[in-house]
This record gives sequence, C-alpha cells and structure tokens, in this order.
Amino acid sequence: MSMLNTLAAARHGDDLTLEQGLELLLARDPDTISQIRDTADALRHEQSGDTVTYIVNRNINYTNICEQHCSFCAFRRDEGDDGAYWLDFGKILEKATIAVSQNATEICMQGGLNLGAKLNGKSLDYYIQLVNTIVSNYPQLHIHAFSPQEVQFIAREDGLSYVEVIRELQAAGVGSLPGTAAEVLDDRIRNIICPEKINSQTWREIVELAHRENLPTTSTMMSGHIETPLQQIQHLDQLRELQKRSHAQGTTGITEFILLPFVGQDAPKPLRSRVGRDQPDLNDALRLMAVARIYLGNWIPNHQPSWVKLGLSGATEALRWGCNDIGGTLMEEHITSMAGAMGGTCQTVDELQAAIGSINRPFAERTTLYDRV
Repeated sequence: MSMLNTLAAARHGDDLTLEQGLELLLARDPDTISQIRDTADALRHEQSGDTVTYIVNRNINYTNICEQHCSFCAFRRDEGDDGAYWLDFGKILEKATIAVSQNATEICMQGGLNLGAKLNGKSLDYYIQLVNTIVSNYPQLHIHAFSPQEVQFIAREDGLSYVEVIRELQAAGVGSLPGTAAEVLDDRIRNIICPEKINSQTWREIVELAHRENLPTTSTMMSGHIETPLQQIQHLDQLRELQKRSHAQGTTGITEFILLPFVGQDAPKPLRSRVGRDQPDLNDALRLMAVARIYLGNWIPNHQPSWVKLGLSGATEALRWGCNDIGGTLMEEHITSMAGAMGGTCQTVDELQAAIGSINRPFAERTTLYDRV
C-alpha cells in the first residue's frame, strides 16, 4: 500500500520525499517496477508531451591532456603520452564549419584540464579564444561549453572568482554550461572515484552562480558504479533543490537531466574490477531514469538518456520510462567511446527520427534551450 500511495502522490503532482524516492529505487518486484515505469511515462506525457525532441549538434573534446586522474576515465592523458592530443584553433574552426554544413545549432565543448592551455599566460584567455574562434565565424551557433570543473580550473589558475569566470565566458558567447563533473554529489563517493575533482558543495555553488547570472545549465548523474540507491536519490534531491532556488529567482536554471551510466570496459582497472561489469545494466538505468522523472519532473521536465552509453536501442527504450528527449547527433564523441562504450560516436538525424518513429511517437528538432527549430 505504501508504494501505491507514493505513486499516487506523484501522479497527483506532489514532490516526493527522500524516503519515498528511495522506496522506488529499492523496488525489485516486476509488477512494482512496471507501475513505476507507467507512472514515469504518464508524468512524461503530462509534463513534456508526446513529441520526442532531438538536437543537431557537434561535440568537440578539444584536449584529453588532463592534470586529474579520475578512476573512471579512459580519456585523459598526460602531455607526451601516446594518444595525447590538443586541437589547435584552426581544427576547432574546421569542426565547427562541418557542423554548420550539417545544419547544427549547437557546439558542445568540454575537455581535459590542460595546464598548458593558456594565452598571454592566462587560462581564461585560452577558453575565451576557443569560444571566439567559433562565434566570430558562426554567431548563430549556441555554445554549450565548460563544466563546473572547468570553471573552477580557470578560476584557480588565474586567481579569479567563479562568478568572474562565468561572466567572462558568457560575455564571450557561452550560452549554457554542461552540468557534467557532478558524477554523484556525495563526497564519500567522490573521494574514491574522483578525489582531485571539485567537491559537491563547489559543484552546486558554481551551478547556482551560473543560474544567478541567467546562464542555464544541464544536470547529470554518473550511475551504476559504487554508489548506493540512497546516494542516488540524495543526488536527485540536490538537483531539485537547486532548481527550486533558480525558479524562485526567475531564471531558467537546469534545462534537462541526463543519466550517464558507468562504462567500465576500458576504464582504469581498480574501479572496473570493483564494479565487475564492462557495460551498463540497462534495467538498472531504466529504473533510475523512471524514478528521476517521478522525483524531478515537476521541476526539470526534460529528461534525456545517453545513446552513447546505452546504445540507440537502449535510449529508445528509455523513451518509455520517462524520457522525452533522445539527445543530439554529436557527430563525434571521445570521452565515453574511449571507455569502451558500444553506442557509437555519432547519429544522423534520420537515425534519431527512425528510432523515435519505431515506438510510434512524433519527433521534433529543438534548440539547446528546448525551443522548437
């Protein structure tokens, strides 16, 4: 009866408590899981409609040289290592030009924390030039770039405040920040899987500062490694509280939630061995995405699976479990593919539309901020 009451409360539009959310995540009975899926799907219909959206975008991972050593990352290299790279500005512009030729509306840029990436002795000048290289030639493109971790890195290197970095990046042409580097917002987990990364409080602080500057962000969770269901729901709760404060300030805040299941195939051996699985567990990911819709949907109505991590068929199935967006074309992707993900590095518009059509749902192209193209 408790579970039925929880799901009824969600359908009524109530915000669930942590205890109720945890109850959903701990469910293992097939009939109960079906009820969770159906509730998530019904809420998706009410909160986001039946049209599945997608975006034509290009992902540019501009360098894999990184000072940090996260235990899940197969992407990073030290300078001089085999496979280390750092794209010059000409290559960045070339990639943007190709993206425009394919009708992209967004460039997403993230990369390693490269201590050598400076202009005029300043980290911020380098990142601004990255943006200027694109927007000076293609001002119509939305620049979705630089995680809270990168904001902190720039601020640390140049002795600036976080808000100074955010304002300068926004003035240069950044239109939104990826809510990556969140992993799981629990420092007990972070101290194991990414001890050199910013802590949970700093991640929240930078995201909230961006929102105060009316710079939207996305939100993410890396799941399926050593985190517990309680830590998962506490992570979702922190995102919900952030969004409540953003809405109270009258800003867009978080535009979407994206689940990023752990891919261990080529990840560093200690965490891979501890997890004991090379590819994500689709059933676990689907259940978590359904609970995320139920827990966050009143506040964050757009939910997206990762076809890179789950494959296009897995991402398509997620559209039955509360997701309303299938993501972007990407055109290239290196961070997850280098970890051994099986989903590929790009999708065409035709492929995304066909996937959506296979479950008899209408589709529409969107912008980064979820306006229709």
